[in-house]
Amino acid sequence: MNQYDVDRPHVIQDGRRDAPPLVLVHGTGASSATWEPVADRLAAHHHVVRVDLPGCGQSPPARSYDVPAQAARLAALLDDLGLRQVTVAGHSSGGYVGTSLAEQRPDLVGSLALVSSGPSLDALLPVPLILRFLLGPPFGPIVWSRRSDAMIRKGIEATTAHPVDVPDDVIADLRGLSYRAFRTMSRRNTEYLAERSVPERLAVLDVPVLVVFGAADPRWEPTSARRYEAVPTARVEMLPGVGHLPMLEATGRTADLLLDFTARTRDRRA
Repeated sequence: MNQYDVDRPHVIQDGRRDAPPLVLVHGTGASSATWEPVADRLAAHHHVVRVDLPGCGQSPPARSYDVPAQAARLAALLDDLGLRQVTVAGHSSGGYVGTSLAEQRPDLVGSLALVSSGPSLDALLPVPLILRFLLGPPFGPIVWSRRSDAMIRKGIEATTAHPVDVPDDVIADLRGLSYRAFRTMSRRNTEYLAERSVPERLAVLDVPVLVVFGAADPRWEPTSARRYEAVPTARVEMLPGVGHLPMLEATGRTADLLLDFTARTRDRRA
């Protein structure tokens, strides 16, 4: 048994297997359940592959949570599924995994969509109070171990611009996440951004890019999304009145943008 067998991620597949593949990657500490509100709509046109990253959702923990290591595990999964030239849509830090995948295996990535993926560390906004309480020292580990479903919901809503309907599976998956794994993932994402910004990384890749950003995102300075305009192949879409979770806050608009993007990139490759 190799390391990939041990670390093999949990996957949900929807839609026809012969349809164009669309891989959905969640953000730090979340799970594939965050894509649930848009999955059915996307699956009407795509073979949708939703992945739980290591230590998240129903996937086992891994030895390394480095972004390149997570991308390598995703590459192994796509190889196993026999998929090539996929569209990868990553939410928040899931966009960094998608970017790293394109860096490592350009044969696998035909196009890349980044949803609420901050471009660089200097665009990060102060952590909302309830998230500091849940995550920060010295009481973070204690609070984390005693957090209720209501507290988890409040933590999620601290990243949105208005109240949202959070799927129960999102809450359940977050409850199963360990504090240590979450903190390690966060540090590794910071290291990835500190090494080089996402627009810098994308600028040297020949891959179409869609950037979707909430104009009221409380986690990243919304105007920082415009930095992606320096990438020749990038298109930036701002969503008014939307925070960090467009899939929950603007489900229809987010799905439409992804479907339009995948249709355009298929036409480009044809």
